[in-house]
Amino acid sequence: MTDFGRLVTAMVTPFDERLEVNWEQLPALVDYLIEVQKSETLVVCGTTGESPTLTDEERKRMVESVVRLAKGRAKVIAGASNNDTLHSVQLTLEAEAAGADGVLIVAPYYNRPSQTGIYEHYKAIAQATKLPIMMYNIPSRCGIDVEVDTTLRLANEFENIVASKEAHGDLDHITALVGKAPSHLKIYCGDDSLTLPYLSVGAYGVVSVASHVIGGQIRSMVNAYADGDPVKARKLHHELFPLFRGMFNCPHRVPNPAPVKHALNLKGIQVGGLRLPMLPVNEAEGQFIEELLAKL
Repeated sequence: MTDFGRLVTAMVTPFDERLEVNWEQLPALVDYLIEVQKSETLVVCGTTGESPTLTDEERKRMVESVVRLAKGRAKVIAGASNNDTLHSVQLTLEAEAAGADGVLIVAPYYNRPSQTGIYEHYKAIAQATKLPIMMYNIPSRCGIDVEVDTTLRLANEFENIVASKEAHGDLDHITALVGKAPSHLKIYCGDDSLTLPYLSVGAYGVVSVASHVIGGQIRSMVNAYADGDPVKARKLHHELFPLFRGMFNCPHRVPNPAPVKHALNLKGIQVGGLRLPMLPVNEAEGQFIEELLAKL
């Protein structure tokens, strides 16, 4: 059974001044996330990694590079999502060839298929690969919700569907999913500020963005809850909550990964800017993030 650990980091893609992938900076970023921020698994070329603006060749090289750089210290999940099922299959097979430990597959976005269409999408990918699959349900971005029954149907039929990243605030959904999930299916929170509430109804861990800068603290919070110390977990949650929210509201809502890239640059981990249509934070937003980091 595949275990990606309780702290998974959705890794940014470092860019240079020309907004080309900064391959020279990549080793320092990988080492930092594993050794300093205590990430147990890295998601490469997910949304936080700006996958919509990466070429297929860049994605393939990113996965190959991070697998090599991680050197077994952390597992590597490759983002292989597309709203074209055949393209997702292609990206999945390339990730498998590149040595990834698993793939992250978001629900088909924009074209908004039926639940049967969602099922067939994941079925095609699961049948095409031996890699473990982490499903990704984020209704606010995809325009569709992967319903509990759809996730359970897939997990019960395909043993390589081993996890679901859920990024929404519907705790009834999570409660029902955890309560009926087969033993091999682990549920991950996809929104840092909801991690502790998710854990309280049975989620296993978190796929985090804030772990780029407070990974050790997040891992301590999750482990405290898992080890039977909810008081310590709650205390850490309250301490970290301003940064959880601030990474997405600085001082108004700013799309990921602009805030976390700015935070990393402030900490001396040079990951550069963002490719259009994403934009870096403005001066006021940058000052807000700097003040947040200073308080922590």
